[in-house]
Amino acid sequence: MESSSEGVAEAGDDGVVQAPPQVGVPEAVVGEGEKTFVAIPPASLSPSRAGDFMQCPLLYRFRVIDRLPEKPSAAATKGTLVHAVLERLFDAPAVERTAPRAKALIPGQWDRLRESRPELVELFADDPEGERLAGWLTEAERLVERWFTLEDPTRLEPAERELFIEAELESGLTLRGIIDRVDVAPTGEVRIVDYKTGKAPRPEYAEGALFQMKFYALVVWRLKKVIPRRLQLVYLGSGDVLTYDPVLADLERVERKLLALWEAIRLATETGDWRPRPTKLCGWCDHQAHCPEFGGTPPPYPLPVRAAESGAGAQGRMGPD
Repeated sequence: MESSSEGVAEAGDDGVVQAPPQVGVPEAVVGEGEKTFVAIPPASLSPSRAGDFMQCPLLYRFRVIDRLPEKPSAAATKGTLVHAVLERLFDAPAVERTAPRAKALIPGQWDRLRESRPELVELFADDPEGERLAGWLTEAERLVERWFTLEDPTRLEPAERELFIEAELESGLTLRGIIDRVDVAPTGEVRIVDYKTGKAPRPEYAEGALFQMKFYALVVWRLKKVIPRRLQLVYLGSGDVLTYDPVLADLERVERKLLALWEAIRLATETGDWRPRPTKLCGWCDHQAHCPEFGGTPPPYPLPVRAAESGAGAQGRMGPD
């Protein structure tokens, strides 16, 4: 789970958490007795926003520059709920970290989530009898129960939970994120753990799934001068655990990739040239009405632009790690 580099509270693939406001949020400007809002260029990068740009530069623009609203997602919200339950469970003594206790946390965490995000009422607005909501909460219970078949919380004492991390690279690029859990062994070895409420990817897509974890490992290395011993993805949807033991060369490759990505973002920000990249994922995009690929028109670009330099490369194409 991670925080957006642009102040949008988010959780990568699984949901949303509240993160502190960050650079990139439209800035309030006082003028003639009332506030107006102006967009400001992005100044940092998170795994989710990096993924957005690589998927589709125009999607990145809609989320970061234009900050277009998006409908709440039942799947993402379920992920947020499950993450909150797994985090709160560690507040209890080790012997009390049981599946029944974890499931008992779900109603209260759901209430807290709705209080903090009133827009979630839309998810079940067409469910007056509460049948869909009951089924949705049951699915959340199953995901929480499955976690107990993959890890034993009575034997874990996380060093950190929902850890906000931030590091500035020598280039000046700031990287940010929120790590679900950090475990530190008595020997000092660090394990970074991330919960996913979806299913594990097929082996040929495992590298993409590990990008977020390598991003976190890079930030930890830059902050602490320690390379995490293990990166661990816990897939509650399928009951799989994906692990990877990074080495220095991995983190250096990720840093080079992020620097190239940031240069492409900088160029697009300055020129206003945010090109759509159609894929099968377009069917799930909330912004089709504004996308040229669907006959839409993007909002007027809110930042100053300059002419693109000749020979500028395609945006978001980073090549192999």
